Amino acid sequence: MLEEVLPDDDYRLVMRFQRRDVAAFFKPRPGSASVLAERSHWLQCDRSACLQVHPEGAPLLEETIALARSLETLTPDLPSEWPDSLDPVERALALGRQWEPDFLLLRPDAAGTFRLHAGCICFPSHWSLEEKMGRPLAEIHAPVPGLNEQLGRQIDAFLAAMKPGLSWERVNWGLSRSPERNQHPVRSLPRLDAGVSLEEVWLRIEEQSLVSLPETGGVLFGIRIVTHPLMELVEDGEAACRLHRALATMSEGMAAYKGLAAARPRLLTLLEGSDLTM
Repeated sequence: MLEEVLPDDDYRLVMRFQRRDVAAFFKPRPGSASVLAERSHWLQCDRSACLQVHPEGAPLLEETIALARSLETLTPDLPSEWPDSLDPVERALALGRQWEPDFLLLRPDAAGTFRLHAGCICFPSHWSLEEKMGRPLAEIHAPVPGLNEQLGRQIDAFLAAMKPGLSWERVNWGLSRSPERNQHPVRSLPRLDAGVSLEEVWLRIEEQSLVSLPETGGVLFGIRIVTHPLMELVEDGEAACRLHRALATMSEGMAAYKGLAAARPRLLTLLEGSDLTM
């Protein structure tokens, strides 16, 4: 997994997807109970921050629920049938409490532009679901330096051409000063700065899955969050070397976007001083 997360290369934006099994991504994994308990907690505490369904998203949600049932990815100790009388938000809430991954639902408009119409995001990485709803994908990606310019057309073409029955997966990574899964901006969790120590840093991995929804022409975007203490990572000299290279070659804009700008010199020094980089 770490080789996929941190390739032996300079940092750059790439579209690198692996074809994998849809059910495997969304089925429960070890530790499921604690993840689902935390999801229920946040959905109860601040539902509007975690869950949004626009009218255009209701058909996408129904197709996603049908997919979840067909793949047997619903948690077996919870009911898998919900009364049709439940409104789309309540039905999304039920799914959000049973699935471990967060999920977003997108669909192209008349012009072929993919827009975000529904989502359940309990574990965001410093972004707000409410602010993204209804927006086109290019606008959602706009804060990521260089993404639209370098990969925007490729992403649109890829989404439009996806075949059903597969999970197209990739990983993204960041560094955080908190192991918390829920890093919504309103929580004001501690951020990385020039005084950080290795013991205070976690590698935060986003496992991402794109799945075609053929009946509606939409796309299901699943997100799993996995965190690792950075001290465990640097025990692997090769992994530490790869992280050092990625940090050293990352653009100023990308470092700022990932919240690493202030801490990057310090982190590079700490990694060099660990005697594990080559």
